[in-house]
Amino acid sequence: MMGSVTIHAGDPFAEPPERRDAVRRFRGRLGPTVSLWTAGDLADRAGLTVSSYMVGHGDPGHVLALVDPVSDLAETVADTGHCVVQLLEWRHRALADAFAGTSPAPGGPFRLAAWKDSAWGPVLDGASAWAGLRIVDTRDVGWSLLLDGVVERVELAEQVAPLVHRRGRYLRPGGTG
Repeated sequence: MMGSVTIHAGDPFAEPPERRDAVRRFRGRLGPTVSLWTAGDLADRAGLTVSSYMVGHGDPGHVLALVDPVSDLAETVADTGHCVVQLLEWRHRALADAFAGTSPAPGGPFRLAAWKDSAWGPVLDGASAWAGLRIVDTRDVGWSLLLDGVVERVELAEQVAPLVHRRGRYLRPGGTG
């Protein structure tokens, strides 16, 4: 006898709305473009999908992000002092999920795409935009680690369809899911 599989319309493990963290729900409504942060080199590397980040214009420019303090990325950034921020596009949804740890990636998420080495860490081959950062400060903020990086290099190509994450799901460019 075979067991049955149930398909749920939503996440069956999600907290009920009345028990969800209000600050996290507020942040989820901001709808930022999804970024992928990578560090290390092509042999020893780490990466993490990050939606909680901001760019500060100036001379020099800074990028600030909140990341999991016990992530491999946080450890590798602490060791190297550098990282790469690449902006993901709609076609990178599976890659974003793999680096977020929400979908399987046999052999690790770096096997899902081609990468180039840089002085700041691995760069997603074909990324429409990326920045190389030198981390100048880190500190605990709530349950997160704040990374403050000085922008040392920016590469921009044509952006076709930015990957946007809002309220727990990806949106197609133009705001539809």
